[in-house]
Amino acid sequence: MYTLIKKLLFSFPPENIHHSVMRGLKVIYSLPLGKTILNACCGVKTNRLERELWGLRFKNPVGLAAGFDKDAKYIDELACLGFGFVEIGTVTPLPQPGNDQPRLFRLPADKALINRMGFNNEGAVAAARRLQQRRSNIIIGGNIGKNKATPNEEAVNDYEKCFHALYSYVDYFVVNVSSPNTPNLRALQEKEPLKQLLHHLQVLNMQQTKAKPVLLKIAPDLTNEQLDDIIEIVQDTKLAGIVATNTTIDRSGLQTPAADVNAIGAGGLSGLPVKQRATEVIRYIHKNSNGQIPIIAVGGIFTAADAQEKLDAGASLVQVYTGFIYEGPTIVKKICAGLK
Repeated sequence: MYTLIKKLLFSFPPENIHHSVMRGLKVIYSLPLGKTILNACCGVKTNRLERELWGLRFKNPVGLAAGFDKDAKYIDELACLGFGFVEIGTVTPLPQPGNDQPRLFRLPADKALINRMGFNNEGAVAAARRLQQRRSNIIIGGNIGKNKATPNEEAVNDYEKCFHALYSYVDYFVVNVSSPNTPNLRALQEKEPLKQLLHHLQVLNMQQTKAKPVLLKIAPDLTNEQLDDIIEIVQDTKLAGIVATNTTIDRSGLQTPAADVNAIGAGGLSGLPVKQRATEVIRYIHKNSNGQIPIIAVGGIFTAADAQEKLDAGASLVQVYTGFIYEGPTIVKKICAGLK
């Protein structure tokens, strides 16, 4: 059924159809039996997949990755689609429009997307206000970043503002320094600036009545030496874990003609092409940290087998994004049905 619907959806520009579909989902949810129908079609009914991590109880290990619901506009609706948790963002302190459109592209031959969204969002205060009004009790992650106009030497101030704005409304934080779509952002992954940033956030965190789990989202393009630095920094700053991985700037091995890929231009590649590298990064971190760093896996997860691969590599939880686009609203139900 979704195969036919997908053909229709894919005939429209990706960003436009995303907003149209999500508005449609909100309409369905608002109908008298809408929530019941969504839960019946897409909900996950088993308790056998519950996970407890950081003192949080996840009803299942399959979450929605950051980037899909940047502004926390659809939390209640997404909760009906079976997700064990939803990560909003990336949220910045001030609203910003992001990069010029078009900025989201499909590569159907590769079951992939390329995006250069540029942290388009309505700001941390707006996201916090919506989270305050939500009805569902689904676990929420807050993915935070810096505004494009903020120089790297002042980036810590942006992350601090996001932390304070969202603290009361999210269950965990993810520090995003790995998007390829904000100029110079990935430079913050270098050892010293990253250590200073994470240490500052952890000091703020420990000053709260109850500290929240703070995780770091990393790129799949890091070398093993850089991953060693990440492991050391995460352990030194006592971070709660790692989200592995973000999108890649690598374009090797694609089935889509090179001319078409080059015409799209810059952006982060997600979906099936990043699957293997994401698993390699997860396995490396798990092995070289002696399994002491909890990992949320994201990258190329379309099926239960894909999710199981990530869990076997050392992940505690998984997230979908591109797989959700290609597989449709029952993806969580199917993955959970197939997990061991």
